[in-house]
Amino acid sequence: MRTVAVLAYDGISPFHLSVPSLVFGRVGIGGSGPYQVDVCAERPGSLRTPAGFDIDVRHGLDRLMRADTVVVPSWEYDMPLSDDLRAALHQAHAAGARIVGLCLGSWAVAASGLADGREVITHWAGASRLARAYPAVRVRADTLWSDLGDVVTSAGVAAALDCCLHLVRNDLGSRAATELARELVTAPHRSGSQAQYIPIAVPESADDDPIERAMVWARTHLGDPIDLDSWARVALMSRRTFTRRFRDRTGNSPQQWLLHQRADRARLLLETTDDTMDRIAAETGFGTAVSLRHHFHRILGTTPAAHRALFTPTRP
Repeated sequence: MRTVAVLAYDGISPFHLSVPSLVFGRVGIGGSGPYQVDVCAERPGSLRTPAGFDIDVRHGLDRLMRADTVVVPSWEYDMPLSDDLRAALHQAHAAGARIVGLCLGSWAVAASGLADGREVITHWAGASRLARAYPAVRVRADTLWSDLGDVVTSAGVAAALDCCLHLVRNDLGSRAATELARELVTAPHRSGSQAQYIPIAVPESADDDPIERAMVWARTHLGDPIDLDSWARVALMSRRTFTRRFRDRTGNSPQQWLLHQRADRARLLLETTDDTMDRIAAETGFGTAVSLRHHFHRILGTTPAAHRALFTPTRP
């Protein structure tokens, strides 16, 4: 059982508070899940919200200091971090907890000092203010989320949902995260490197989105060689137009997007099959085990063998 402490404060948005509670609390719906989610506050009791209703929080910072994961789901511009809360975050971190700041929750992470000399992600609208307030951290607003292992930060709203699903994926594997995403009716995986804001027009129907059609085609042909010219023809575009439209649509080049899709498929096969590295490399389009190891490590920060070991039951 993994324990997740979600920090609430007086005036918190119920929507932001609900994201981690929903994601971690819904895993294993219909039975006992792998996460215990506790909402905590510096001063337990009744807290106001801007939604016209109050919430009752039963747990204090003592529960937060014992959690495996501490989530700050939101914060307010320039709201001070109390000494007690700073100490609680440091104690949890020292005990091995990962500290997660979602959206403006990155402000609390930056204020704690736990990210000094490191990068944090926040909502693009607040990035410049955060950078001025805490010059000891490197603030980024061009990607969805960042996972440093012990400190995880994300942009807002939908990106916070992506970030929490990423943590479930790391903890429990691709299948659990994909099934949960299906329950939540959301995309199972968006890379943290994807751009926060992509100004594209919404097509009138799925048939009017040739890039989406090309993406679906590529996902069903990951084991095949996919050259850019052939891929562009699926979208009925020239290579140059396809590359430009694809980057506008996804924030990534076609080649970058394809490598991430292949790595994600390889991750699922490593978790759920006993296939050899050579076979997985062939099925995911990497060609050789050497190429698989290179790209897998570059994209996911670990080796295929090490990732598989995380999901291999230990023998008694």
